Amino acid sequence: MQQHLPAPSPDALSASRDLQNLIADEIARHDGWISFSRYMELALYAPDVGYYSGGAAKLGKDGDFTTAPEMTPLFGATLAHPIGELMAQSAPHILEFGAGTGKLAADILTECAAAGIHVESYSIVELSGELRARQQQALAAFPQVKWLDGFPPAFSGVAVGNEVLDAMPVMLVVKGEDGNWLERGVALNEHGFVHEDRRCDPALIAQIPDAGMLPIGYVTEVHPVGIGFMRSLATMFNAGIAQTGKGGAAILIDYGFPAGEYYLDQRGAGTLMCHYRHHAHDDPFYLPGLQDITAHVDFTAMAIAAVKDGLEMVGYTNQAGFLLAAGLADRLLQTAPDDAMAYLPKANAVQKLTSPAEMGELFKVLVVGKGVELSDKFDRADQSWRL
Repeated sequence: MQQHLPAPSPDALSASRDLQNLIADEIARHDGWISFSRYMELALYAPDVGYYSGGAAKLGKDGDFTTAPEMTPLFGATLAHPIGELMAQSAPHILEFGAGTGKLAADILTECAAAGIHVESYSIVELSGELRARQQQALAAFPQVKWLDGFPPAFSGVAVGNEVLDAMPVMLVVKGEDGNWLERGVALNEHGFVHEDRRCDPALIAQIPDAGMLPIGYVTEVHPVGIGFMRSLATMFNAGIAQTGKGGAAILIDYGFPAGEYYLDQRGAGTLMCHYRHHAHDDPFYLPGLQDITAHVDFTAMAIAAVKDGLEMVGYTNQAGFLLAAGLADRLLQTAPDDAMAYLPKANAVQKLTSPAEMGELFKVLVVGKGVELSDKFDRADQSWRL
């Protein structure tokens, strides 16, 4: 039990117990063991009781974590410009995955309108009913916004995913005493959910470079769901080209590493992290349904999956490099520095977005697509060679 965390309300506790019973039934139906990926999927997305599908506030001061769009409108306003440049090479359509409160969409569309960037449609794929309702309220002034239940079969334009890949279920693997890899799943005992290891499919380990060199007891994540998402993006863009002759790009912003940095000896406990009421901890079994569960992204695996299915590497860099190349400083200077009351909060937000000690280095930007390219102002920031 996480003693230092805020106590949940009776209603929240009841919802978590309902989810725990659902997961326990799932374990019982599968001979006492399920993969961690399945546990994470149910904890986050089980209808009505999962973290993202339930009714609890997730974002902002009343939620469990804060994202870049919640911190400042400058994030979306800056992102609007490379989106506009990529749409000019493809089609005037934006597709956002997991749009949170709708703040990023509102900021992008507001800046596009101010900058004369035409957006014919802005589609949102949102799995959370509670977040979709908040988005519909926040975006009521933008008639081009519509909601989808999943990937469109074909798409040309720009897809955006801010902190989407990190919320996709991961599988856990551990290097056993005999040097063979095991899959770390979830079982149940008298105290609740526990980890239990079983021999794993060797194909799971293919994502890990030099897996044989890692030490005994090494725990990490592999990302088959994220890889599947990248392949679905490729299918969608390829169908878009076949249908319209126009390509597009996906801009994916998240925390993570290239494979060579993800699977380091010193990261031997993995990157799994939970967020509950602005507290971070590493216990995925604490109050399932009431906390977010995330893992850092292996950007090499994501890029390889996209390229294997026919997309092109358009760019990869850290968040600081991408936003500064996209004109973040220019957006900030639209507010006069001598107007301290207006300028300082924005400058502080820019510091958080770009500082290596904050989000600037940990967060990366991966751009994959077909028939488009970033303008040459991004060349200096590009770090595709690190993948």
